[in-house]
Amino acid sequence: MEIGTTRFGTIQISVADRVCFPAGLPGFEDCRDWVLLVERPDAKVGWLQSADWSEIALPVGSPRKFVPDYDIRIEPHDLRPLGLESPKDLQIVAILGQLSGDLTMNLKAPVAINMRRRLGRQVVHVDDWSIHQVVRQWTAQLRKIA
Repeated sequence: MEIGTTRFGTIQISVADRVCFPAGLPGFEDCRDWVLLVERPDAKVGWLQSADWSEIALPVGSPRKFVPDYDIRIEPHDLRPLGLESPKDLQIVAILGQLSGDLTMNLKAPVAINMRRRLGRQVVHVDDWSIHQVVRQWTAQLRKIA
């Protein structure tokens, strides 16, 4: 299957590569089909590319690669719609952003993906993490390659 993107051009994906967000994402409720794009498995930053809208791509990263002491705590009812059979099937990514020139990460509301069933949703962390957590140790380095 081919999808057109404004950021990456036309890319080939398998139907099995799509991740369905039945409720969309906040602010993107009409975008239900997404693709998680990473250059390599150990990459710090990837993209959640909408398969519905070519111009929508959200930078994402594994929270623990940026904030090693980040411990994910989500209410079980928030994960239930994903139909997880094993914790090994769960992938957590956080959306990256920029605020006042700093690279930030939304650690309060990460994106949870059941990689086996290819279902995703944004969830709310029960602890007091910020939606604009500054990722200080990476800001200068990532700004150079952005």
